[in-house]
Amino acid sequence: MLGKPQDRGTDPTERRPTILLVVGPAEHFPKKIVKAGDKDLDGQLDFEEFVHYLQDHEKKLRLVFKSLDKKNDGRIDAQEIVQSLRDLGVKISEQQAEKILKRIRTGHFWGPVTYMDKNGTMTIDWNEWRDYHLLHPVENIPEIILYWKHSTIFDVGENLTVPDEFTVEERQTGMWWRHLVAGGGAGAVSRTCTAPLDRLKVLMQVHASRSNNMCIVGGFTQMIREGGPRSLWRGNGINVLKIAPESAIKFMAYEQIKRFIGTDQEMLRIHERLLAGSLAGAIAQSSIYPMEVLKTRMALRKTGQYSGMLDCAKNILSKEGMAAFYKGYIPNMLGIIPYAGIDLAVYETLKNAWLQRYAVNSADPGVFVLLACGTISSTCGQLASYPLALVRTRMQAQASVDGAPEVTMRGLFKHILKTEGAFGLYRGLAPNFMKVIPAVSISYVVYENLKMTLGVQSR
Repeated sequence: MLGKPQDRGTDPTERRPTILLVVGPAEHFPKKIVKAGDKDLDGQLDFEEFVHYLQDHEKKLRLVFKSLDKKNDGRIDAQEIVQSLRDLGVKISEQQAEKILKRIRTGHFWGPVTYMDKNGTMTIDWNEWRDYHLLHPVENIPEIILYWKHSTIFDVGENLTVPDEFTVEERQTGMWWRHLVAGGGAGAVSRTCTAPLDRLKVLMQVHASRSNNMCIVGGFTQMIREGGPRSLWRGNGINVLKIAPESAIKFMAYEQIKRFIGTDQEMLRIHERLLAGSLAGAIAQSSIYPMEVLKTRMALRKTGQYSGMLDCAKNILSKEGMAAFYKGYIPNMLGIIPYAGIDLAVYETLKNAWLQRYAVNSADPGVFVLLACGTISSTCGQLASYPLALVRTRMQAQASVDGAPEVTMRGLFKHILKTEGAFGLYRGLAPNFMKVIPAVSISYVVYENLKMTLGVQSR
C-alpha cells in the first residue's frame, strides 16, 4: 500500500521498498505501464523511469480527483459523479452513480477483492482513489483536455494548426458543430479586425526590397493614398469566406485519418495528432487553394482593377489558365509541416511545463496562460515556416505572361538570397507578428461569447 503523497520523499532510493510492494502483484499491467513510462523507447522500464511514471501519473490523478470533488471536502460522492458526467454531456441518475461507486473495486481473481469504498460510506477519498488508479496508465485526462483544448481555436489568419478533437459525448450530443461554428465566427471577426496588417504583410512580401524599403507607416500611408481607408480591407472578403469550407474539410479529413491510423485511444498522442493534423491540413488546403490565390491577388489589386472576386477569378482564368490558381502550391504544402509541428510541439511543451510546476489544486491554467501559450506557439510556428509563406505569396502574385519563363520555387529562393540576402525571406514579418496578439485575443473573446450564445459549456 502506498502512503500519502506527503509521506513519500523525493529521493528515488527512498521509494524502492514501497514500489516493489506495489509492482509485485500487478503482473497483468506491465505492457501498459512500460508503454506509458518508457521515456527512452528501449522497450524496457528501468527504476528511474518507473519512479517518474508514478510521480507524473499521481499528479494527473490529483487533478482529476480535484475536478470531481465539486464540494472541496476531500471526498467524491454520487452527486459529484452525476454533476461531472453531466458537464461532459452524459446524464445519469444518482442511483446509477451509486452503482458506479459500488462496482469500483480493487484486487484480482487470484486475490481478495475489496471495494474502493472500503468503509461503506458511499464516498471515495484521495487515498482510495490513488491506490486504485495509480497502476492504471491514463494517457488522456478529460479535465486537462477540456481546459487546454483552446490550442486549436486561436485564429491568426494562417489557419494551419492541428484540428480540434472532440470527445464521444460531444460528438453524440452535437456539441462538435457548435464548437466549429464558434471557432469559424471567431476567426472571421479576428481576421476582419487585423485585415489591414495582413494586407500590409502581403504588400511587403511582394513589393518590398532593398531599393524599396517599405516601412509600416509608409505602407499604410501608401494604401490609404491609393485607395482610401476601405482599401485596407482588400482581400479580406475571400479570406473570411474560405474559413468555413477549409474548417469543414479539415475536420472531416482529420476524423477519417484518425480511424485509418487505428488508434484505440479517444484522443491521439502528440505524434499521431501531428501526422493526422498535417495530412488533414494538406487535404483542406488542396481543396480551397484557388481561394488562397484569389485572396493574394485581391489584396494586391489596384483601385478599379477588378469589380469583385468573380471578376478577378474570370480575369485570371481567361488570361493565365487554370494552372494559375495553383501557383505557390508546393511551398504552401511544405510549410504546413513545420508550422503545425512547431506550433503543436511548443504548445504541448509550455502546457506540460505549466502543469508540472503550477497544477496543484486545479487543471485550469486561466485565460492569461492559455493566451500566452497560444501566442508563443503560433509565433514560433510562423517564424519557422515564414520563408516558405513568402515564396508562396510571391508565386501567387506573379501573373503569367506569354513567352515568359515560369518562376519556380527553387529559382525564387535563389533570386531572393542573391539580390536581398537571407533577410529578404522575412519581408513583412513585422506586421505579421504585430497581428498575432490582437488576433489571438479577439479570437478567444469572440469564441467564448459565441459558445455561450450557442449553449456550449466550457467545462
